[in-house]
Amino acid sequence: MSTLPVIAAVDGSADGLRALDWALDAAHRREAPLRVVHVRQYAAWSQADVLVAGPPDTAEDPALEQARAHLQGRAFAVATEYVGMEGVPGALLPELGADAQLLVLGSRGRGGFTGLLLGSNGMAAARDAQCPVVVVPRPGREVHGEAPAEPGPRVVVGLHVDSPDEATLSFAFTEAELRGARLQVVAAYPWPVQTWAAAGQLMPPVIDEVAVESETRVLADGLLAPYRARHPDVRADSHAVPGDAAGNLVASSRDADLVVVGRHRRRLLAPARMMGSVTHAVLLHAASPIAVIPPAPPQE
Repeated sequence: MSTLPVIAAVDGSADGLRALDWALDAAHRREAPLRVVHVRQYAAWSQADVLVAGPPDTAEDPALEQARAHLQGRAFAVATEYVGMEGVPGALLPELGADAQLLVLGSRGRGGFTGLLLGSNGMAAARDAQCPVVVVPRPGREVHGEAPAEPGPRVVVGLHVDSPDEATLSFAFTEAELRGARLQVVAAYPWPVQTWAAAGQLMPPVIDEVAVESETRVLADGLLAPYRARHPDVRADSHAVPGDAAGNLVASSRDADLVVVGRHRRRLLAPARMMGSVTHAVLLHAASPIAVIPPAPPQE
């Protein structure tokens, strides 16, 4: 296992403590150290656009003291360090991912508006961090869809058969193996397909949906074959489903341990880091923790 730490971002809120619990479990499974970080926001009068981060704050930090008390007496011990910093959390938290194997935070912190489904810090970290980012939502999110066909631990991953992401699939298989969970691979295909015949007229599809579903499943199984070979203990079930990918992934998040999605690749005409619409929707609406995986660096 990697010696890089699992980082939990805390801020004294219940959301931060939920993220801390998830990070502790992840560090234990990975045999990795745990680093608990609290970034104190600069005062309102400071120039946040100039002062991005300050030196570690060694003074007493109530958020870190709360985290220490929360972890005291846990069943398994993980090497843990507590780091207090000052800066702009939305800028500093993503930078911490350069020296971590995983960054975990709650869906919302103490600030912001109560109606937000995902805070700005979580959005910034998921978009910009160099390591995978796990966002732990508040309990009680309702999603529509049928209950899982069978009980037991389950990891969900989205697969775009036209452009599969190696980093996302590798993370999902590894996570399922660490958890002793089955992997549910969701490969969505657009349906119904509509064809324009003339202005204002739509023609029914000439493609058979059964054929589209079958082809999607065959492509998915072909793409999954090398990962199944590398992870023989992971049961990976591919599901070819009609409709939009985001809706299917959100529905599959019900009672799941984790939903894994890839972050948008950089493109020539859009070189900045981006999150695709599917990843954004899953972050806002999934009922389970969500792992956002940065794309693998391009091979030279």
